[in-house]
This record gives sequence, C-alpha cells and structure tokens, in this order.
Amino acid sequence: MSKSRFNLEEIIDLKKWEKLQDSLSLVTKMAILTVDYKGVPVTKHSYCQPFCQGVRQDSHLSQYCQKCDARAGIEAVRQNKPFIYLCHFNIIDIAIPIIIDNQYLGAIMAGQLKLREPDVPQLEQIVSRPPNVETNMKFKALKEDYQALPVLSYDEVTKCVELLLQLSTYIVEEAIQKHTTVDLYKKVLTTNIEAPTSAEAMDESDRTYRKIQSIQQELSGALIETKLKNGVQKFVSVNSVLQPAFNYIYAHKNENFSLKEMAKLCHISPSYFSRIFTKETGENFSIFVARLKIEWAKQLLESTDSPINQVSDDLGFCDTGYFIKTFKKYENLTPAVYRNMYMRRSAKETLR
Repeated sequence: MSKSRFNLEEIIDLKKWEKLQDSLSLVTKMAILTVDYKGVPVTKHSYCQPFCQGVRQDSHLSQYCQKCDARAGIEAVRQNKPFIYLCHFNIIDIAIPIIIDNQYLGAIMAGQLKLREPDVPQLEQIVSRPPNVETNMKFKALKEDYQALPVLSYDEVTKCVELLLQLSTYIVEEAIQKHTTVDLYKKVLTTNIEAPTSAEAMDESDRTYRKIQSIQQELSGALIETKLKNGVQKFVSVNSVLQPAFNYIYAHKNENFSLKEMAKLCHISPSYFSRIFTKETGENFSIFVARLKIEWAKQLLESTDSPINQVSDDLGFCDTGYFIKTFKKYENLTPAVYRNMYMRRSAKETLR
C-alpha cells in the first residue's frame, strides 16, 4: 500500500476525539480504538474490556490483536463498508474505514462483545492463532473477564455500526476541510502577504485572502463554462475529492445521477458533497447536471440526424416532453427550433 499524503495525527484532534470515543463507548457498550493503516493505534483504547486488556498486555497475543486490526481495516476498504468479524478469540469486532482522496488512512475499531442470539450470520475469523499451552493458561486466567464481556443482539450491533459509520464520514469531511484550508492559506502566502502585526493589518490580510478566493472561484467558473462549450470528455475538478463524480457523469451520459450516489462515490456525505460541489461549480448539483446535459444535447442536435426522442433517450431524460421542457428552460427555444436555426446558420456560412 502506498504511503498516504496525510496521516491521522494531522487529521484528528486526538484529545477531542478520545473524549468522543469515551462517550460513544458508554452509549454503545463497545470498546473503541482508532488505528492507522498498519493497524497501529493512534488513540488510547476507550473502555477496553478487562479481557482484551489482559490479552493486549501479553507480548505474544497482542501481535494477533494488531494483525486483526490491520486486516479488518483493509477488508473494510475492499468492501467499501464497515466489516463485522470475529477476532482470534471469537469475539465480535468491527472495522470502519477512514478514506480520504481514495486513500486508506486507518480505521475506527470497535467491539469486544458477544452476540446474544444463537442464530446469527456466519462471521469470518480473519486471524487464526495456533493453540499452545501458554495461550490456554492465559485464557483460563482471564475466563471470568471473558464471561463478563458485553452481550448485544446482532440488530443492536448493526445500529451501533451505522452510528460509527456516520462518525467516520464526519472525520473524512473534517480532514478535507482542513486540507483545503491549508492549501488556500499556502496560496495566500505565495502572494507575498506579510504576516499581520496589528488589527488593521489582519483586516487587510483577510480582505486579500477573500479577494484571492473570489478570483479563484471566477476562474474556476470560467474554466467550467469553457469545458462545457468545447465538449470536453473529462472534467478536471479543482477539488480532487469531487473528481470520481465528474468522471462518472462524463462516462455515463445516458444515466440519471443522484446527488446521494455521487456523494457515496466520493466517500463523503451528501450534505458535504452538495456544499463543495456548489463551491466548485457555482451551481447546485441538479442544475449543473441539467445544464450539462443540455450542452450535450446541443452537440447531438448539431452533429447528428437523430430524432428528438432519440437525443432525449441518449441523455437519460425520463421522457421526450420533459427533455423539451428542460431544453427550452435553458435555451429559450425547443430542440427542433434550435436544430433548424443551426442548420440554416451552417448553410449560410457554407455559401459565403
């Protein structure tokens, strides 16, 4: 696995996150730990169960715990969702991946519990540990602690997992925001702005910073408009987090795209996707996609003899009537009139 541009210590305020871990552990009855992509802890264990404390304090057994953490995190990334599994002592654990810019940074590890029902889904034990005398003695010494592990139903476990998944998304959003802020700040520094030494200087720096942001947004908007009119086949986003969504949209012109689906593709929440998408394009998602499809429709009307209903189908509109209505909304004329006007204009240019 390639080294990431980020590390969790830069992304997470560890002190605040550990307090949140403690609160979540009390609510969910799960122990929680955050690890890096190697499975090495970057936070303390929130309410680690006595049994697991004893196991992790053993130099031999702790190696298997770390292997479980590392492999479970990678499996969660492979499946692109939380991974519920059995550790080397057949205890229920969960790995929730932390992904930024399609790079796996680590995972929220939770669990250290047993299931209440006798009939549960077949769960995978991802690390097997060969039995030996010392391990058996260790288990016997911790047997009472093992019996005292929290017991939840499988339904309760899945609900807790969903809660932790939302937190994982929150971490991703915060990391992206922080990284974007740092990048913008660096751009401001490259304009030779001196560090403010007074309230007046700080105001001036802030105005300059806002001006740079405004210029960047204007340039971005102009670039987007140019790309649309020139029929560019791949949209290069200023914010790389959004690139998977733009790649998919441009590669699947005949489909309808939902904001929720595109957010999932970018590994961020719909609300955050909406905010940064609007900042990137200057338009909300639905308006941008509709306008983009109309630009594609104009290209098809100009370059092909396809019937209007075929153009509508090729671009994923639900019916021809809606396509015509949308086209008229953006171009102030119907597709048929637009094609006729284009053909007459082309004919005149040919005669010149």
